[in-house]
Amino acid sequence: MANKTTLYFTLITFIVGFMVAVQFNTVQKPNNRDARDAWELREAINNEMDMQAKLLDEIRLQDKKIHDYSSELQDNKEDVLKQTILELKKEAGLTKIDGPGIILTVDTIDESMLLGQPPPQTSPIVLQRLINELNMYGAKAIAIDGERYINTTVIRDINGETKVGTHSINDLPFQILVLTDSSEVAEKLYNHMQISPVLDDFFIDDLQIDVSDPKVSIELPAYVNPITTKNMESVEEKGDV
Repeated sequence: MANKTTLYFTLITFIVGFMVAVQFNTVQKPNNRDARDAWELREAINNEMDMQAKLLDEIRLQDKKIHDYSSELQDNKEDVLKQTILELKKEAGLTKIDGPGIILTVDTIDESMLLGQPPPQTSPIVLQRLINELNMYGAKAIAIDGERYINTTVIRDINGETKVGTHSINDLPFQILVLTDSSEVAEKLYNHMQISPVLDDFFIDDLQIDVSDPKVSIELPAYVNPITTKNMESVEEKGDV
């Protein structure tokens, strides 16, 4: 019985640690000097305070789960374990999800402005900058051209192709689906994207972003590629506790 209790406690502690790590996933810091005005800085501070409140709520939730595991009811422990695994899969992007959000459509600018130039390519640097900004202003989950973006997804250039994980961004237009926690957050994100500096970054690359009105519900696909973990190995129990 002691061994089984220890196993449950070890497993939930590992899961809690992983989920908190996911919540603390940070966006890349810009290399340029911060030139935001007072209103933008104030808005950024409010966003950080909102994120802190969400993290505190998440910590309270995980504390409750640990307490449930410490209870004497074996059935309750198993139920909490199953629920935690489902939540972990959802947090990791391994399940389909739906909810309020916005849709971004990336396309070329007016073809008459290209003056016979070849079709533009989506820069991985600019695309990553867009993802960072979406995360900063309330994105809960993102899918790029049908590919679910998760915390381990890498956006990079391989042989002249922009890849999101293993998925190549070859054709224009393509869509970026963005889910938020609520319709209010979706509205706020929509308003921000109307004036976002990242729009100019895309325009420099002869691309434009069309931002849809906030949607009541959009569906994101599950992440389908295997998730690999590094620098982890199982620990064998020795003796009774």
